[in-house]
Formats: sequence, structure tokens, C-alpha cells
Amino acid sequence: MSILRPLVVLPTYNERASLPPLLAQILRTVPAAEVLVVDDDSPDGTGEWADDQAVSEPRLHVIHRPGKQGLGSAYMRGFAWGLEQGFDVLVEMDADGSHRPRYLPDLLRKVEDGADLAIGSRWVEGGGTVGWPFSRLVMSKVSNFIAETVLHMHVKDATAGFRAYRAEVLRAIDFTSIEAEGYAFQIEGLFRVWRYGGRIEETPITFTDRICGSSKISRVEVLGAMTTLGRLWISKRRTGLHPVKSLGEVPRAAKTASRSAKPREVARREATVEAVHR
Repeated sequence: MSILRPLVVLPTYNERASLPPLLAQILRTVPAAEVLVVDDDSPDGTGEWADDQAVSEPRLHVIHRPGKQGLGSAYMRGFAWGLEQGFDVLVEMDADGSHRPRYLPDLLRKVEDGADLAIGSRWVEGGGTVGWPFSRLVMSKVSNFIAETVLHMHVKDATAGFRAYRAEVLRAIDFTSIEAEGYAFQIEGLFRVWRYGGRIEETPITFTDRICGSSKISRVEVLGAMTTLGRLWISKRRTGLHPVKSLGEVPRAAKTASRSAKPREVARREATVEAVHR
């Protein structure tokens, strides 16, 4: 039996069709897990549906944000809330049905066994994709090849969006200062864990193309990822690696600062009231 208390963070924007079955599967597959929906004012009523469900489901929580603010900031908002609430593991997961809840126990087991970051990988042995057009397959392969060539992190799926972070490592890497958006957010988060000496493990998953709607990945995001890789490469060249012997040795002051810090998007919108339903 798992001794961890995980929070699954689901950023949503027009996921009304896919969210109900996904939520049911998550709660059924991992009884110890709770779910946080971070909704960016979905026009299709995703946030309102989640509110209705949260009334009778104590394991579901909802944060509403005004307008579409981006994937990276949604995860940072969700991580900040999860750390404030004392969760041990923060899980990233798409809400469109492309990430299967049946892989959650594998990710959590990796963290329970000592990993600081567990990645659901499409490109390790046993992993793969279903329903992808050839162009997207090539784009993912090329992106990961470039990431490995530039940063040498020895991770097969650096752009994967299905992953579990140990709470301590999020505090240690000061996740609130991550600059990247979109799937480049995944690369920078991984880079920071690697740079600080965190233990990273991959477990195979089969990624299914989204059930509803269209892919959020655009040429702008691809360009953003390349820009992020360049920035991280420069950072690596200038500062080198500064791993700590263990995450427990991060100075207490740094831990406290990270625990209390808020994401940049929160600071920019101090006047905005965000409704959090428990």
C-alpha cells in the first residue's frame, strides 16, 4: 500500500467531454489520490461541471483562472496549491484523455522507491504512441534528440507531460521561477531537477492521441521549446552543474522561500479572485 499522498493536477480548457471519464478513472485507480482541476475559464463549461462534482466528491478541488493563461502557469499554480496543502507528490497529467490513468501507479511507485521525478515515457522500451500523424511523431523524436544533444540529461522523453514530482524536489528547484511555457515547461522542469542532482526515472507508457478537440501544440510552441533549449544550454555553460548530495541538504532558508513563493502569474494578478472549491 502506498504511503504517499498524491495530487493529480489537471489543467483544463474546453475538456468538458473528456474530463468526466478521466476523473472517474483516476479516483478509481489511485484511491489515495486527490485531483485539482485548474480551469482557464473554459467556454464549454468544464469549470462549472467540475464545481458541481466537487460538491459531492471531497477528493476533487477546482481553481478558476480568468482567461487562457497557459499550461506552464497552470501547473505552477497547481503545484503551489498542492504544496500548501501538504501533498507528497505532484502529478502532471493531460485532461484530454491522452494520458491513461492506469499508468499512475507505476509513476507513484517510482517516487515511493526513491525517484525525485518519475516520467511516463513514450520512447523507452515498452512505450509508444497510438493515433499520431507521422509529422507529430517526427517532431517529438527530433525535439527529444535535440534536447539530449544540447543538455545531455540522458532522458529519452524530455518533453513528456505525464510525470510525478516529489514535493521536496519542487521546493528545491524553485519551480516558481521557471520561465518556459507550453511543453517547453516540461524540458525546463526536468533540467532543473537534473541540474540539482535529483534522481530521475522513466517508466513506459502508451500515449493515445487526444480523444476530443485538437492538439494544443503549435509552431509557436515548437519555437518556444527551441528558445528554451538555447537558454538552458547557455545556463549550463555559464554555471555548470551544482548538484546537492541529497535534496534534504538544501538550505532551510531556500526551502522556506520556495514553499512560500507564488508563481509569477499570481503576482501579476493580485487583484484577481481565484475560487478554490474543496
